[in-house]
Amino acid sequence: MNADRLRTVEDWVSYYRHEFGLPVIERGGFVMLPVTAQIGVVHLPVARAEMLRGALQQQRRGGPMLARQIRWSFLAEPDSRPGDQIMMALNRLDIGIPAIGSAVMLPTGLGRWTREGCHWVTPPARDSKLPPLSAIITTALAVGAESED
Repeated sequence: MNADRLRTVEDWVSYYRHEFGLPVIERGGFVMLPVTAQIGVVHLPVARAEMLRGALQQQRRGGPMLARQIRWSFLAEPDSRPGDQIMMALNRLDIGIPAIGSAVMLPTGLGRWTREGCHWVTPPARDSKLPPLSAIITTALAVGAESED
């Protein structure tokens, strides 16, 4: 499928499903990726997200990342759910983990900015495994502690 020929939201839903194996849906005229027991998301402010991206790349655990003007979203494989203390630490760092049943809007374009106001920093790849949620959280907490020094 050639991304340059995609015109409708339905085209993009098919593209994300076929090219990347993502279980996306159309909702309200947008391509949405549901948060499920198989796909999780971590939202971070841009500066912290850039540090996290670098740290994950050093660990060879990078994965798909979406950029918005003030927050980035990392896709992850939910291997465990953080406990209350970890969630409090994440909240202090303005790091969010959407609950199962919520969804993340995906871009209908592969360029820098799309009508959705986001773009892929690192696009998904069909045969790539998502990094474990626990690795993203642990690394985010570590870079968060470093940035507070």
